[in-house]
Amino acid sequence: MTLPAVAMRSVDLSLGRGAARVHILRGVSLTIAKGEAVGVVGASGSGKSTLLMIMAGLERPDKGEVRIDGVRLGDLSEDALASFRGARVGIVFQSFHLIPTMTALENVAAPLELAGAGDALERARAELQQMGLGERLDHYPAQLSGGEQQRVALARALSPRPSLLIADEPTGNLDEATGRAIMDLMFDPSARRGATLALVTHDPALAERCDRVIRMRSGAIEAAAPVSIPA
Repeated sequence: MTLPAVAMRSVDLSLGRGAARVHILRGVSLTIAKGEAVGVVGASGSGKSTLLMIMAGLERPDKGEVRIDGVRLGDLSEDALASFRGARVGIVFQSFHLIPTMTALENVAAPLELAGAGDALERARAELQQMGLGERLDHYPAQLSGGEQQRVALARALSPRPSLLIADEPTGNLDEATGRAIMDLMFDPSARRGATLALVTHDPALAERCDRVIRMRSGAIEAAAPVSIPA
């Protein structure tokens, strides 16, 4: 039996203290199959981004269980969780989060080097070429357009060949045409290499490209139906 890429059961999370404490996620249970592309939609403050952060192990729930590829994240120490995330989870944010003092090549190679990959530069170069940035390897983030910076961020996320790719509003800072090009790369089978995709977006057109759409409301999953795309 194939294990799901993501299995969350009865996940609760609150943030803040005292009267300022806010219940962010409420009893969330979710299963995502390997290789599936899932879009997460909902109003601002509905818990979409927090759901992704729980999947990535960047937030730990107060209650409930999270398994990625069968591994229970709650059993891992902070160091073990960081190592697991570096090997299995790729993350792309709305803000590119590139290191400004590093070139595009160095930005992509850095996490590979930290993971001990002996061929970090070669793999980083190949990923950037896959993104159409073969001529921009030695450019710094400030010398790149927004779309190029997001391509670097995507190359960095994909370079460890993760089993789970998480994208939080990856086109939010881009114009429509550039955003479409980024999503074409994100949905490209040769770029993703079979990785499961969990995508937060406000764009219905992007959500429709996913295999399934999950709608969140007030920290809970409201619906998780297959996408119906008109012919």
